[in-house]
Amino acid sequence: MRVSVIGGSTVDTPTYERAQRLGQLLAERGHTVVCGGLTGVMEAVCRGAREADGETIGILPGEHRDAANEYVTTPIATGLGDARNALVVLNGDAAIAIDGNMGTLSEIALALNAGLPVAGLNTHDIEGVEAVDSPEAAVEYVGSARR
Repeated sequence: MRVSVIGGSTVDTPTYERAQRLGQLLAERGHTVVCGGLTGVMEAVCRGAREADGETIGILPGEHRDAANEYVTTPIATGLGDARNALVVLNGDAAIAIDGNMGTLSEIALALNAGLPVAGLNTHDIEGVEAVDSPEAAVEYVGSARR
């Protein structure tokens, strides 16, 4: 299964560590991580997935694949700016939001509109998002709530 992980591009150390753990757990269960491919939560989740020999897809806002963080195994340049948010969520079978601001909020809305199960870890409190308290709970939720 592909899991879209969405979240802040600038995060504190505890959030980075949670996202990294999430990436490890997803990879250990054979899931591919899909994200925006840049910094913060995106880098951390890719780093964790790569540490567990997992695959990561980074859907980038710009025109250059080399803008991806070093843990992305498949960078996809779009040249779409923030409009690439739709591609990030639509290329997953479920979504997990960690932290985040307005970009994350837009991705949550896109995921919910697409009918994807969405787990939220310290993120926006929105109807339809399953609030979880750990990376383990997030992985468990999306694994059991497949569409």
